Amino acid sequence: MTFPAPAPARDLAVLVTRVAVGLVFLAHGWQKLSTNGIDGTTAFFDQVGVPAASAAAWFAAVVELAGGAALVLGLAVPVAGLLLVVDMIGAYAFVHAGAGLFVEQGGYELVLTLGAAALLLAVIGAGRYSLDHLLTAGRRTGQRVDA
Repeated sequence: MTFPAPAPARDLAVLVTRVAVGLVFLAHGWQKLSTNGIDGTTAFFDQVGVPAASAAAWFAAVVELAGGAALVLGLAVPVAGLLLVVDMIGAYAFVHAGAGLFVEQGGYELVLTLGAAALLLAVIGAGRYSLDHLLTAGRRTGQRVDA
């Protein structure tokens, strides 16, 4: 038998998780655009056999950057979460699947953890402490919500 967490504790846990996971995705998206540059990311994707490497590099960079920001803000979390899951499936399939579990050996532990967290957030949503909640509160109650 499970006991649900009180709503404030649940929403605080969702907030902390969203922000933590979002920051990691933001950092990786930024890295693909600035540190490695999109050309470096494209070259790496091409080297590991990612189809349409340039389009995939742009997809990964934008989804990680914008999706990470969306998680941090709690905005469009179900959509951002699903796009990030797709991104992590690609990372697993093309880069990490054959390298075992551990990240220091190029394994998939980070990809698996980030993908699972993104999936969970896509399913449960952004929680009460989010822009999603603020923007939809009026529709749920039938009242106007002032920012």
